[in-house]
Amino acid sequence: MAEFTLDLNDDQKQVRDWLHGFAADVIRPAASEWDEREETPWPVIQEAAKVGIYSLDFYAQQFFDPTGLGIPMAMEELFWGDAGIALSIVGTGLAAVGVLANGTEEQIGTWIPQMYGDANDVKVAAFCSSEPDAGSDVAAMRTRAVYDEAKDEWVLNGTKTWATNGGIANVHVVVAVVDADLGSKGHASFIVPPATPGLSQGQKFKKHGIRASHTAEVVLEDVRVPGHCLLGGKEKLDERLARARERAKSGGERVKNAAMATFEASRPAVGAMAVGTARAAYEVALDYAKTRSQFGRPIIDNQGIAFQLADMRTQIDAARLLVWRASWMATTGKPFTSAEGSMSKLYASETAKKVTAQAIQILGGNGFTREYPVERMHRDAAIYTIFEGTSEIQRLVIARTLSGMPIR
Repeated sequence: MAEFTLDLNDDQKQVRDWLHGFAADVIRPAASEWDEREETPWPVIQEAAKVGIYSLDFYAQQFFDPTGLGIPMAMEELFWGDAGIALSIVGTGLAAVGVLANGTEEQIGTWIPQMYGDANDVKVAAFCSSEPDAGSDVAAMRTRAVYDEAKDEWVLNGTKTWATNGGIANVHVVVAVVDADLGSKGHASFIVPPATPGLSQGQKFKKHGIRASHTAEVVLEDVRVPGHCLLGGKEKLDERLARARERAKSGGERVKNAAMATFEASRPAVGAMAVGTARAAYEVALDYAKTRSQFGRPIIDNQGIAFQLADMRTQIDAARLLVWRASWMATTGKPFTSAEGSMSKLYASETAKKVTAQAIQILGGNGFTREYPVERMHRDAAIYTIFEGTSEIQRLVIARTLSGMPIR
């Protein structure tokens, strides 16, 4: 088991520097254009694929880093470049994590490569969980999956929303209700293979931030998928549902659902994304404060500015430490006895919102214009307190974990 350390080894430093160079040389110069276009930056994704960043091998290497720091380190550097483009590059990872968390070895080997394609034919994947009436309230999910035993097929019907890469993905991972009586415990995840009839893209959303990342509804109308597309297999599902029914009768312990297993694995990674955006805004503000003069001296000479920057850096470093701790704990199998994963996501996302707002304030009128990137960074940062569990949900998870009470 890897000991917790704040020192990156030589291989990690090399990867970090490589990613930072790609973020600085490829992502940042394209950030403003794709934010304005509000389109998927396919050329940048292809460049990432050519150099090996957008690939199954790269993410597998980071995912299986024994220290747990591979993924958060990668996320921080890419999102330091630009959140919208970075999310387009890493968005497929959420679907991949969904398969890794719930799938069999055969399913992992079959479907994850199809999510990425290759440098000559880049593909993306989508994880579809949220619905118009079921965001934080996953128990309100309405998308249904009904088993057709005669054909060994599952039939999916419903509408998903806020799906990254929804509708343009080669592979969709869809969470659906298989037993409505069990609430969130009656959910399962399904692979929808490429070109499956009945799946279509609904509304594409025009967003406040992360505009280069494609977000849309996914409509499922009598979508039939083979039995082997149920992640984990039917035998495992039947056993899990049977246990859930028994526990429901006896009022026993809660059972994780398919979507929550994915989100628990990805929350520290989202925290790392937020750290990257916050760090980027802080660096712009620091450089501006050292070079911008008012009343005959750099504005950083004023305590009102200098103290803000001191707080910003302190909060960013604290957020990174929480993210690294949670990532290390998850990798080394240490339980989140105090909801450390949710802590990391909560603090890092709130830090990103606060730091980017402070950066705008330090830049003054310039910060409010699109001539400087902090305006875009502030818009992008807003999503971190919303997706993959709002800040309110993170606080609920933390409070329930600490108290052992069913706080609502």
